[in-house]
Amino acid sequence: MPWCRLVLVLIVLSLRNSESFPNNKFEDTGEDAEPVESDMVEDEIDSKNETLCDQCSPDLCPAALGCRAGIVLDSCGCCSECGNLEGQPCDLDSRNSFYGLCGSDLQCKIDISDLGLGEIPEPQCICKFQEAVCGSDGRTYMNICQFKEAAYSTLGLSVEENGPCRTAPLIKVPPHNLVNVTGSTMSFLCEVFAYPMALIEWKKDGNDVTLPGDDPHISVQTRGGPQKYELSSWLQIEGLAPGDAGTYRCVAHNALGSVSASGVLGVLGPDEMSAYLSENMTEMFGYDQTREYDEDYY
Repeated sequence: MPWCRLVLVLIVLSLRNSESFPNNKFEDTGEDAEPVESDMVEDEIDSKNETLCDQCSPDLCPAALGCRAGIVLDSCGCCSECGNLEGQPCDLDSRNSFYGLCGSDLQCKIDISDLGLGEIPEPQCICKFQEAVCGSDGRTYMNICQFKEAAYSTLGLSVEENGPCRTAPLIKVPPHNLVNVTGSTMSFLCEVFAYPMALIEWKKDGNDVTLPGDDPHISVQTRGGPQKYELSSWLQIEGLAPGDAGTYRCVAHNALGSVSASGVLGVLGPDEMSAYLSENMTEMFGYDQTREYDEDYY
C-alpha cells in the first residue's frame, strides 16, 4: 500500500538523521572533548609567549670571551656578554635591547658637538674619565678606557703615572710638498704631540732665521689641538713669487728634545702650472686629455 511505503521512508530518514546528528555525541563526547582541545590551545599559546628570558639558566650561559671593555649582563639580566667599546653605539637605557650596553668606566651619551648638517645624533659609549694616563710602555693613553683596552692585549701593561708620559715632541702630521701658481696663497700644516707642550717654529732652506721674520706676506699661526697635548701650526704665504720656492721646516722642541719635518714648495708661472697639471692628470688618470679620437664613444 502507498501509505506503508510512506511510513517506511519516514522511518529510514529518521534513522539517518540520528546517525548524522546524534544528540548523545554532542552532549557526551563534545563536552568532554572541548576542554581537552582548549587546554592544548592554551598550552601552545603559553609556549609561544614564553621568552628566552623565562627559560634562562645561568649554568647554560656561554662564556663571554675577548671582552676588551669588560662584561655586562644581556637583555635578560641572566648571561654575561662583552660590553661595547668606546665610540661604539649603545642603548641609552639599561634594557640592552638594541645596540647593547657600554663596558666598564663607559657611559652612553649623545654627542652633538661634531654633527654635520643633516646628520642624526646617535648614542655612543664615552669614557667617564677623560684624564690621560702614562702606560708602562711609555705610551700616553688619552683616558683610562683606552688604557684598559690596550692592557687586555698587552701582558703586564700597567699605569706608570697619572697624566701623559713626559716625552720629546712627536710630529704626527708633517708638512706636505706643495706646488702652486704665482700670485696665489698656500699654507703648510704641522701637527705636534708633546708633554710638556712644545714650541713650534718655521724655518726655510736650512736657515736659522725663524719665520715670518719681517716678511709681511708670510704669517704663522699656532693653536692647541686637534687632540689633547697637541699643537697645530700653519705657515701661510700670500701672493706667491718665484723666490718663495724652497724647503720649509717645521721645528718642534721642548725640554726633552727636538724634532723637525720638511715640505718643499714649488712656485710655477701660469704656463708652467698648466703643463704641470696636464702632466700630473695623465699620470693620475692614465690617459692624455689632449689625445684626439676618430670615433665617438657613448
